[in-house]
Amino acid sequence: MASRFSGALQLTDLDDFITPSQECIKPVKIEKTKSKTGAKIKIGEDGYFDISGGREQKLQKVEITLADCLACSGCITSAESVLVTRQSQEELLRVFNERKYKDNKGVTKNVSLIVISLSPQPVLSLAVRYKLSVEEATKKLAGYFKSLGADMILDMTIAEDLSLLEAQQEFLERYHNQQNEPSSKNLPMLSSSCPGWVCYAEKTHGSFILPHISTTKSPQQIMGSLVKQLLSESRGVIPGEVYHVTVMPCYDKKLEASREDFYSELLNCHDVDCVITAIEIEQMLGNSNMSLSEAADGELENPWGTEEDGTPPSIKRHIGSGSGGYADHVFLYAAEHLFGETNARLVYKNLRNPDFREVTLEKDGKEVLRFAIANGFRNIQNLVQKLKRGKSPYHYVEVMACPSGCLNGGAQVRSATAEGGRELVRALEAAHERLPLAPPPRAARALYARALHGHHSDKARALLHTAYHAVDKTDLTLNIKW
Repeated sequence: MASRFSGALQLTDLDDFITPSQECIKPVKIEKTKSKTGAKIKIGEDGYFDISGGREQKLQKVEITLADCLACSGCITSAESVLVTRQSQEELLRVFNERKYKDNKGVTKNVSLIVISLSPQPVLSLAVRYKLSVEEATKKLAGYFKSLGADMILDMTIAEDLSLLEAQQEFLERYHNQQNEPSSKNLPMLSSSCPGWVCYAEKTHGSFILPHISTTKSPQQIMGSLVKQLLSESRGVIPGEVYHVTVMPCYDKKLEASREDFYSELLNCHDVDCVITAIEIEQMLGNSNMSLSEAADGELENPWGTEEDGTPPSIKRHIGSGSGGYADHVFLYAAEHLFGETNARLVYKNLRNPDFREVTLEKDGKEVLRFAIANGFRNIQNLVQKLKRGKSPYHYVEVMACPSGCLNGGAQVRSATAEGGRELVRALEAAHERLPLAPPPRAARALYARALHGHHSDKARALLHTAYHAVDKTDLTLNIKW
């Protein structure tokens, strides 16, 4: 099976994608039995057998969990079926049928509430695939998941709003800290919503790059915190009995959801239990011999309070890129609050390629802000090398592992040809531009006051921010090249 993890993960160590990395820290325990005559080994048709004492013993398969993988100093292998055993379409369908699941700690839990959270990019992907409008695709997805047994279908606008608001505040704090302490690593601030980029940074560049990465959680993980901590409380359900599924554009999001940082010992559960992708939904529909257009209509719910303009919940976009618009939002906020520019112009200039572009703000003939968007592994490498040489001119960079960003995520429905793939990305970008703009984040601001006790409270910090960890390479005595 070809790996669908992002290029930033796949290209870190090419040997890693032929066989498991020689640096994998997962120990393989082999039980030995004493024998006077020694042991003989033969190969059976279905694998290796160990013959000890005249008895055949089949060697047990090694299981590598996502948590094991994230702790390893190597990178993702191509054995996706092993890595994502608890985040697959088969597991999701089993949970729907049995209303039970095993968390990443291996503990079996009953399910009282199944919540599905839809992010915009996979909805766009499925809308284009089945020739539906985004509104139609949203209703069909809601109806499809309801028919499988889901209890609530949510959009992620409020989580996206909170992530953008926190990123804006974090940038201002870092900018002021940099002014007070020029030698610090507060700037440039690098976005953190792409787990492929974050995982690559932790394992490849470690303590050098991590201080630059925003601590604001991605919308997926903020949504997880809202569902497990606030929604469960309002519904009178134990957080561990809420099975939270997110629909996302890339496989890397499965790794993000499995991070130990997003497991609460207090609540005894992960924020997100299963990540399912556009291409997996296409496969699920295909296995049932149905098209998305054949599903019954369903509706999204809004447990966070009604929109003030009276519109029902729906898939919306924010200004800027199809990856969430972080660079645009932080730039406009910084221009206004740092330099009094309330109508700053967002005019991007392409650099090496359309996936590396920048925007600047001038004040009194002097450049005061320089932001960039860097998509794809090659552009990420160039960015990191500039940082290491001390030649990065940027204050903020929106970094995404996939070329063209999240609209072209590794788990979006693919085209059969390269040319068709480029056309598909253009179609998704056009569909994204047609989405209704998210209104001012009133519900998110109300949530700060009602549940989080303000922007700078300990509760807001715990709910909306995270930490990263450098993974040290292990020096091996035997360095085998597979």
